[in-house]
Amino acid sequence: MHPPLRRFALVALAGCSAVTLLTAADTRKPTTEWVARPSEAARIARVEAGLAPVTIPGEEPQRMSIQRWMELYKVPGVSIAVFDKHALVWAKGYGVKQAGGTDPVTPDTLFQAASISKPVAALAALHHVEAGKWSLDANINDKLVSWKLPENEFTKTEKVTLRRLISHSAGTTVHGFPGYAVTAPLPTLAQILDGAKPANTGPVRVDIVPGTKTRYSGGGITVVQLMMEDQLQKPFARIMQETVLTPLGLKHSTYEQPLPASFAPVAASGTSFAGKSVEGRWHVYPEQAAAGLWTTPSDLSRIAIEVSKARAGKSSRVISQAMAKQVFTKQSDGFGLGFALEADKHRFGHGGSNEGFQCSLTAFADTGSGVVIMTNSDAGFLLIDRIADSIAAEYGWKSYVPRPSPAFVQVDLLARLKGTDAALAWYRSMRKDDKGTFFLNDLNNLGYRLLGEGQKADAVKVFKANVEFYPTDANAHDSLGEGYMEAGQKAEAILHYQKSLALNPSNTRAVEMLQKLGAKP
Repeated sequence: MHPPLRRFALVALAGCSAVTLLTAADTRKPTTEWVARPSEAARIARVEAGLAPVTIPGEEPQRMSIQRWMELYKVPGVSIAVFDKHALVWAKGYGVKQAGGTDPVTPDTLFQAASISKPVAALAALHHVEAGKWSLDANINDKLVSWKLPENEFTKTEKVTLRRLISHSAGTTVHGFPGYAVTAPLPTLAQILDGAKPANTGPVRVDIVPGTKTRYSGGGITVVQLMMEDQLQKPFARIMQETVLTPLGLKHSTYEQPLPASFAPVAASGTSFAGKSVEGRWHVYPEQAAAGLWTTPSDLSRIAIEVSKARAGKSSRVISQAMAKQVFTKQSDGFGLGFALEADKHRFGHGGSNEGFQCSLTAFADTGSGVVIMTNSDAGFLLIDRIADSIAAEYGWKSYVPRPSPAFVQVDLLARLKGTDAALAWYRSMRKDDKGTFFLNDLNNLGYRLLGEGQKADAVKVFKANVEFYPTDANAHDSLGEGYMEAGQKAEAILHYQKSLALNPSNTRAVEMLQKLGAKP
């Protein structure tokens, strides 16, 4: 069973020139760097030189350039924007827009913002709360027209509200969305919410009493999308254009799905963890509020700057100071209204993960500072924190606390640099003193990365080690079964799929694989 790779993300900024569609007659070399003042060039150089070094047991720490890290992780392109004192100070693109291509990433290259779409959509919903179109705390079903969220025993006393939906405390299901191939039929919002074909996710329902628990729910944000369309009688992309994008002057952002043809030449292509381009270049997300924003770090920075200014009472182009203060008020565990909040009361942001794209926004409302990092690769999260740490150190963000490097990052790095055996040896030695910092997915993720790259024998080796560590985990056996199946070892695959099913009788995927292998469940 392929687990979701861990997504670690920051949040941040960026923006500058308008989108320019190059023609055959335009031979100007694309500009990959923009600085607000000449002195920023030196700071960029220090950021690039300041990335945390590779630390391999028994060896001297080794520093590598951003380009070398990108090559190591098979990340084709990275785009960064940094802002300070409520103004963009620099934006720069690295690498190329598509794996194997030559077109460079520029500050104007569009990336999928993935889940950063959610807090931006929340700002639009809050704008219309202030305009009197709907309430933060009324039953959302009172404003849904074309579809209703089914009431049940969980909603008898507590109701699903806009406040709870955008703070992930409404009790709604469906964590995230995989998107659709560009050639696949697209479901309507009602089909998505009911889990009806051609939707590829389950129905959005309430299975926890609203307001009692925080649980991330892209499904809940999709309910908000439909409510806004029902009430305003406009396509969601147009609502966002009129409410947020145009008022903030965001000229290279759109919620339109599929991406309009006019934007395609300046859009990055998604890339798998194994370094292969996503078929059709990217996936389509009709769940626009949850995952549909195409943008640049520069435009996302303008949004973060606007939120900071609104809280300070210096701007009200989207929401007022009073509403901004609610945005920064903890509504649930880790969330205000739309944005994720850190322990530092001034820090806000969000991360994003779509098929072939990883991104992060981190901002500080008190100083108007922050960074946005966008990548066109599933492996982008392996780079994001390392880059953000260096930027935070260069700009002296005192409240920025670097995240400890997870075990998966280190074991994956060792596998890339020293081979699978060395990585497993390190993992075994470190796990002897484990104090709850090692997890099933540390090796599962590595195994699937190797499998995706065609390193089947090494993938099986990793999955086998994971079963040694987690012998009673159904997912570990399922993954080993898949590894054996890909390696052509049918008998072993059947054995571990059967073990997985015995440990978890509801594992329908194991049943499907056993049937495919001609074996009895």
